[in-house]
Amino acid sequence: MKKKYRIHVALICLSVTLFAFTVNAKKSNDPEKDKLLLELLMFVIKKEHYNPAAVNDNFSKGVYKEYIEALDPSKRFFLQSDINEFSKFELVLDDQLTNKDLTFFNLTYDRLMLRMEEGNKIFKEILSSPFDYKTDESFNVDYDKAPYAKSNTELKDKWRKQIKLSVLSSFTDKKKTEEDKKLKDPAYVVKSDAMLEKETRENSIKALNDSFGFMNELKREDWFTLYINSMMSQFDPHTTYFASEEKEKFDVSISGKFEGIGAQLQKKNDYIEVSELISGGPAWRGKQLEKGDLIIKVAQSNGVAVDIAGLRLADVIKKIKGPKGSEVRLTVKKTDGTIQIISIIRDIVEIEETYVKSSVVEKNGLKYGVIYLPKFYIDFENKDGKGRDAAKDIAKEIDRLKETGIKGIVLDVRDDGGGSLGAVVNIAGLFIEEGPIVQVKSTVKKEILYDTDKKIKWDGPLVIMVNEFSASASEILAAAIQDYKRGIIIGSKQTYGKGTVQRVIDLNQYVKNSSFGDFGALKTTIQKFYRINGGSTQLEGVSSDVVMPDRYAYLKMGERDDAHALPWDKIDPAPYIVWDSKFDQAITNSKQRIEKNVQFQLIEENAKWIDSRSNENTYSLNIDKFKAAQNQIEAAAKKFKPIIDYRNNLKFNSLPYELEGFVNDPVLKEKRDRWHESLAKDIYVEEALNVLDDLQPKSIVKTSIPIDKKGKLVKR
Repeated sequence: MKKKYRIHVALICLSVTLFAFTVNAKKSNDPEKDKLLLELLMFVIKKEHYNPAAVNDNFSKGVYKEYIEALDPSKRFFLQSDINEFSKFELVLDDQLTNKDLTFFNLTYDRLMLRMEEGNKIFKEILSSPFDYKTDESFNVDYDKAPYAKSNTELKDKWRKQIKLSVLSSFTDKKKTEEDKKLKDPAYVVKSDAMLEKETRENSIKALNDSFGFMNELKREDWFTLYINSMMSQFDPHTTYFASEEKEKFDVSISGKFEGIGAQLQKKNDYIEVSELISGGPAWRGKQLEKGDLIIKVAQSNGVAVDIAGLRLADVIKKIKGPKGSEVRLTVKKTDGTIQIISIIRDIVEIEETYVKSSVVEKNGLKYGVIYLPKFYIDFENKDGKGRDAAKDIAKEIDRLKETGIKGIVLDVRDDGGGSLGAVVNIAGLFIEEGPIVQVKSTVKKEILYDTDKKIKWDGPLVIMVNEFSASASEILAAAIQDYKRGIIIGSKQTYGKGTVQRVIDLNQYVKNSSFGDFGALKTTIQKFYRINGGSTQLEGVSSDVVMPDRYAYLKMGERDDAHALPWDKIDPAPYIVWDSKFDQAITNSKQRIEKNVQFQLIEENAKWIDSRSNENTYSLNIDKFKAAQNQIEAAAKKFKPIIDYRNNLKFNSLPYELEGFVNDPVLKEKRDRWHESLAKDIYVEEALNVLDDLQPKSIVKTSIPIDKKGKLVKR
């Protein structure tokens, strides 16, 4: 395990102490708390942000645009008259921020609550009677370009068309399902159009009731957080304010664990339904709470049971979660109608989907390991070193894979959005002897983060799989492996392009003598990181050695497509020693295979088709024209069905230690079976294994090829 490296910054979780704001006691939800929060945020931004944007009229325009779009993205609530009123503030929000003036927020919040109440009545009225599907009319779903309604009559018509399009789509799907059933079973009695149409409208009413129910659960402070983050995003895409609940979710996403009962919950009417039990958690171990149970009361230890009917899901979760070792008693209604009181002792719950998993596969008589890393997680709270750590877990998986006799490793960081900077330094260090992994630069200094442990956990053939959503720590890892010529990077043309480091700062440390409650935290950009060759991954990402066609390659989804992203730049390289790796032939072979592969050709054609359809936003609301258009799309899409049906004829298996655990954990077995099934359909993994085949027997030989600070070979 690589422990001896020099590192003084982390992607998450550190604190700063400058001075404290002193406030008098105030009631919660007081506007004074909002004003203090704005003051705190701007103070921290100015002190900590890598390059804070000027708070001026341009800043104000950006906040205004983003906030209004976030409040009403489909333009189904506000009227043009509302926007005209709001627009008077477009160039003064910077001044309001400086003066801690909440006039604009209060105006928009009150108006939105009014318009939502009106919208709640509108959709019920619209869905109370059948639609006329013979009318020749259409609806454009490009909401960015759509105008706001000029009157209530026009707004109701917009609602009608939006809902009609949704119902029409579901209605035609139901009709098709009925026709298919009749074809399979001539005795089947097809439901009438009137019955199907009624069912579809009833489903739409339920869906919209749920949607409005969710919005009605949001408190004023939730909307204020939205307003704040419209400001924070002007500094860069990754500067974000976390209210206390969101901070908890962020911590869980990074550590992969929390303290509670280990159940996933969802709102069902007035009560809370258990949607899933987390394997290994206390509820799962207790075997009393089951999927589908309705929670109707919650009690703490010997306390009084509280009826949770009508409470927000977030508030119920707060009551159920609690510290390890404490007791919670749930009154539940079972699926058979019986009522039970279930006692559960809370414990540490680990979210298995957060953690590393591996599989072994045989190809051409050789065994290879596939390691999937969903996130560069680390448990900062656990000071004794026993907490989960992505680097430690990967090291364990490598040892286990080596015991099976593998000849190569595919490390899959597709869709991995990053995590701990320390974890990525340690993970890269598993594959090299020693040396720099990444350079980090703040406004005042530059630092090089090293792996100093000469032990190599795996020195054999290595492939890193990436895609356009591999970001941050994933890009550091891919860049380091590429710069050292230690492995081959395959995947999308380039990765996401996030080359910045964030710190999460607890705002409560600045406030003394306050009864306002929790002020939450600010995640803000404090540094930029650079490859050891000196280049930044910001905007440009990491370019794959082998580019594989991607269905979404032409859509704009990367950091480079965000207007507030920090710019690309470069610094001097760090001295490092590359591996004398014979990759050229393997890369050439892979490119030739991809070029000739019919499946990859189809994926490339599909990508262009998806891109061409991205501008088709107008749908007919006439059922005959709608069906004709959908049939045309389905006919075109049939050509791409082999992409979904593809199988690579490889068999992926769990390692022996997991197979033993399946005996007592059928849920984990089911999850692994699903993963292995997806791997067996994955042409990208198949090509990664082909590359490992091309790297056999031994083609990586460590030699001394030093690179100096100017990126040039050192003559000897």
